[in-house]
Amino acid sequence: MREEYQADLVEVGRLLVTMAEAVRAALRKATTALLTADLKAAEAVIERDADVDKIYEQVEIKVADTIARQAPVASDLRRVITALHISADLERMGDLAEHVAKTAARRHPSPAVPAELRPTFQQMADVSDRMAEKLITLLGKPDVALAAELESDDDAIDDAERHLFKIMLADDWPYGAETAIDGALLGRFYERYADHAVNIGEHVIYLVTGESPAAQN
Repeated sequence: MREEYQADLVEVGRLLVTMAEAVRAALRKATTALLTADLKAAEAVIERDADVDKIYEQVEIKVADTIARQAPVASDLRRVITALHISADLERMGDLAEHVAKTAARRHPSPAVPAELRPTFQQMADVSDRMAEKLITLLGKPDVALAAELESDDDAIDDAERHLFKIMLADDWPYGAETAIDGALLGRFYERYADHAVNIGEHVIYLVTGESPAAQN
């Protein structure tokens, strides 16, 4: 039974890594669609979001089955429950990448954001991609120090979002309310993507230490 349980955990871990890789690729492609008005890239992200949802369902089923058959307790229970929380955050990250892609598709053939905003969105995308890369590493090999780095990465996203609003709220903003609303929503999508990455980092810290990050401060 113990060998079967370990095999279950390995399978859940594999599914989580696959999800993390998928949501990283999704935001990369969605950003390309956003900044270059690439309709095919946007459509690919929208179509493939269902794949992430399917993996999420597989994790839910596997975790429920493992709990029912193995009745894990203590640290073993923590591992399977943490996996469920992580998969939920990854699924939401995939949804947020889809939101970016849908905005790009809706604005096609024009770029969804004006030239003045593109460097800031590229910065947010680069930081988000770095965070997603760290998640892939963490899900393969949990590391408290690496997980803690996600907080400072998130701070960089927050700074970029503030800069975005500074540009859009300036008196000389020439593009009108609709473009500003799109910009604000897009900034929120990237910011929330990063927040979910931080959540996963906190889940990893809890998995390793048995304590929430707040309890360790």
